[in-house]
Amino acid sequence: MAGHSKWANIQHRKGAQDARRARLFTRLLREISSAARVGGSDVAANPRLRLALEKARAASLPRDTIERAVKRAGGDEAGGAYQAARYEGYGPGGAAVMIDCLTDNRNRTVAAVRHAFASHGGHLGADGSVSYLFQQAGVLAFPPGCDEDAVMDIALDAGAEDVVVNPDGSLEVLTAPADLEAVRAALSQGGFQASSAEVTQRAATSAVLGDEAAATLVELLTALEDLDDVQHVYSNAEIPDDVLARLPA
Repeated sequence: MAGHSKWANIQHRKGAQDARRARLFTRLLREISSAARVGGSDVAANPRLRLALEKARAASLPRDTIERAVKRAGGDEAGGAYQAARYEGYGPGGAAVMIDCLTDNRNRTVAAVRHAFASHGGHLGADGSVSYLFQQAGVLAFPPGCDEDAVMDIALDAGAEDVVVNPDGSLEVLTAPADLEAVRAALSQGGFQASSAEVTQRAATSAVLGDEAAATLVELLTALEDLDDVQHVYSNAEIPDDVLARLPA
């Protein structure tokens, strides 16, 4: 898919991913609870829950904490319910930004999101203002050094839609959300273990930003990521490598 969002790569390269363990754990637990509440606690029948549990284990979230989150969602323990909320807007340079949240207080969450936009040269838009620019997709990531041809052959035979080769040599296998598990299993059987697997949002078009807009946008995206109720932040920003290299760490 051409012009997909580079925000995930920017996070890795600029160190803007969740660095605080407590916030990461909270985010993972909310996703586990939400996935179990919506799709049930049977991991075999709930792909979303299965992915959430894998991410939690990879982050070394304690097993008993994970089990309590699943039980609460199933009604076995008392606990507050979180609702999904999506907010959309534009950042510096006209870059589209979409934020998925899990919250127990929508008024608090929208106020925090609006403040982040206003503080970093952007503005919160109406529902649907940018979501049409994004498409849900399954993404399997593989580190540099993998056999590109072999990964492509296995992935496409298993039903993948595309294989993207990044400038650093890493690979991204794109699938329909429903095909993510089947493609991952086929690649695993072929000897290729994905470094990550998720259902995410990818932009169909991109907004190329210069130095000033790029720097301010990264500040906006980072501020949004730091909000407790935010689960995922997506953008169609396309920041050239030479511009990215000049951004403050």
